[in-house]
Amino acid sequence: MKRTPSRPISVLIVDDEPSVQRFVERVLSEAGYATKVAGDGPEALEVASRMEEFDLVVTDVMMPQMTGDELARRLRAQRPTVKVLYLTGFSDRLFKEKVTLWADEAFLDKPCTVKGLLEAVSLLLFGSFDAPQNVAS
Repeated sequence: MKRTPSRPISVLIVDDEPSVQRFVERVLSEAGYATKVAGDGPEALEVASRMEEFDLVVTDVMMPQMTGDELARRLRAQRPTVKVLYLTGFSDRLFKEKVTLWADEAFLDKPCTVKGLLEAVSLLLFGSFDAPQNVAS
């Protein structure tokens, strides 16, 4: 029997492309996740500081002012259990800067499909392709 989360699963979405930001936010909120968005690393740090808890950061890798990898490092310094999904059109650059992914990190190439995004999020959060029913119950 799968345990139902006691609170909505919170996701912080960070991307400097408004269309990607809207896509990810729509897909995840329709799937039952509680979402917050930011357009870059500094804004994401500000938004995160106002969030009581969050479980996952979905971040672009290449952004002005701060890379997704740097953002993840800073967020994890404060919240070590947060999981990170890198969305990138530049996976070669991600692995040039970051030779290996840490535990609880994954990447997904842009553009991604609705199914691919939901499966990547489920794998990171729950260890399987399918999220438990009522993730936000």
